[in-house]
Amino acid sequence: MQGYELEPDAQSVPVPVLGGKSVLGPQVRVALAGIRKGTHAHGIVQAVRDAVLDITDFRWLSRGDTVFVKTANSSPFRYPATTHPLAVVAVVGLLREHGAGRVIVGDMSGVRYLRFTPTSCTGSTRMLMADSGMAAAVLAAGGELHCFEEPGWDHFYEENPAPGSHWKYGLTMPAILREVRHIVLMPRCSRHVITGSTLGLKAAAGYWRPDTRLEFHRDASTLQEKTAEGNTVPTLLKKQRLVVSMAHKILTTVGPDRGHVFQPGYGLVLASESVVAHDMVALAWLLDNRRSVPFWRWDRWVDRSEYAARFANRLVTNWLGGWRTAMEGERVNKDPLNTIWDDRVLLRSYELFGGVPDILLAPANKDIVSGLRTRLARLTAPPPVYPPEKTEEPYLD
Repeated sequence: MQGYELEPDAQSVPVPVLGGKSVLGPQVRVALAGIRKGTHAHGIVQAVRDAVLDITDFRWLSRGDTVFVKTANSSPFRYPATTHPLAVVAVVGLLREHGAGRVIVGDMSGVRYLRFTPTSCTGSTRMLMADSGMAAAVLAAGGELHCFEEPGWDHFYEENPAPGSHWKYGLTMPAILREVRHIVLMPRCSRHVITGSTLGLKAAAGYWRPDTRLEFHRDASTLQEKTAEGNTVPTLLKKQRLVVSMAHKILTTVGPDRGHVFQPGYGLVLASESVVAHDMVALAWLLDNRRSVPFWRWDRWVDRSEYAARFANRLVTNWLGGWRTAMEGERVNKDPLNTIWDDRVLLRSYELFGGVPDILLAPANKDIVSGLRTRLARLTAPPPVYPPEKTEEPYLD
């Protein structure tokens, strides 16, 4: 069975980053819990618990604290097009066991399914979460649902990203985040027709009101850089504690909603305190599994074409701001992804968050098969440093 070949325009060797040099940041732990194919619901929940408990002892959580769990629920489709409900059940359970008061779970849908303006709202994130199985799972676990559009247009506040960012205006963040002490991010591992992938850093777009999303898509030449920069607003820097994703099924083509779902014999749960380190491993896992997809599932033109990415981005811009804005907007550049060092979202994040994390992969249960950790370590190993060099003062403290 022939799978994906290397993307023809991609670099075959990792490219240097940060001014022509690879700059190492601090060591960051990423926990890996294995999930054997066919594992039942209890085993899935346990694997998530194993990964999370390997990363944190919850000392940051005081009794009665309110925690927001940010999922990826941009569509009505089930996992892996959205966050796995059982993963959320596991995290909500752990938070409650360690003393959390309110645990609020939420997101805001993509514009394809939700049209939200200062005077109207058509569509419902809550209904999409019901369709994907998320709503019932959250309520059964003792959590609350919160959909950012429901309180209305004025229930957002503006924050600025890191100095020197490509954003022209501040980013609109939902008011509920001011009421919580901590944030846990729960993205997914998926291909994306516009950006190449959608992982933890891209999940920040779910916070933004449509006017911020319009700038994001309209000024598309720096869309990837703005994705990373969107994670540097003060709320996320101060409150985000943990990133957890289920990746025992991977949406390996097209995305973000549809494509070929591949399930390896052993899947993964990833957990880290660093969204950048998490995304490095998650992207390596996505690319590694793409190579196992049979050729008749490639969806070659839509999956890889820069023209398809540009059309999709103009369509989203039209939904947000009209056809004239869409046609006058910038063209998105979809870069081929052969290695994690081709990803502009990650490359920009290294500049913002103190360099390339020195990743320590930690097996969190017995279902990490032989060779898997070694393979992921090789795929996430940074390019050589010429000469060894430390970063400037990072934006993230």
